[in-house]
Amino acid sequence: MKKILLTSALISLFTVLAFAGDGDKIPATTVKRLDGTKVNSSTFSNNGKPIIISFWATWCKPCKKELDAIQENYADWSKETGVKLIAISIDDVRSSGKVVTDVKSKGWDFEIYLDENQDFKRAMNVNNVPHTFLVDGSGKIVWSHNSYTEGDEDALYENVKKLVAGQALSH
Repeated sequence: MKKILLTSALISLFTVLAFAGDGDKIPATTVKRLDGTKVNSSTFSNNGKPIIISFWATWCKPCKKELDAIQENYADWSKETGVKLIAISIDDVRSSGKVVTDVKSKGWDFEIYLDENQDFKRAMNVNNVPHTFLVDGSGKIVWSHNSYTEGDEDALYENVKKLVAGQALSH
C-alpha cells in the first residue's frame, strides 16, 4: 500500500513539475481583476500576438523594479510588436488591498490580476517571484525567466522581437 501511495505521489509531482514547461498552454484557473471580476486564465489572449505574464507581489522589490523597467518602454514595445503584459499579483487576501495602491502610484498601464489563492501560481509552477513567462500568439508558453536583475527587461524584449519575427528564442 505504501508503494502505491508513493508511486501515486511521485507521478503527481512529476506531472505538476512538467506542466508549465515550454510549449504548454496557459492553464485554466480563476484569477480576479482589480474590480473583483473573476476571469479564467486560459482565456488570456492577444489577437495572435505575444503576451508577457509576470508574477509579482507587493512585498517583492525586484518584482516592482522589473515592472517599473518594463513600464518605461511598454508603450513602444506594444506599438512595435503588439505584445501585451499581464501582471499577476500573488498577494493573499490580507495584502491584496495594497495592489491597487501600488498600481496607481507606479502608473502601470498593463493588465493586473489577483491570484489571492495562488492557484494560477501553482498551475504555472512558479516557486518564487518575480517569474516571467512569454506566451506566443497561439497561447503556448515559449520562454520563462525567474528573478530580476537590471537589464533582464532588455533580454525579455529581445525574445519578444524574435518571437514576432519567427526566430529561435534565447534562454
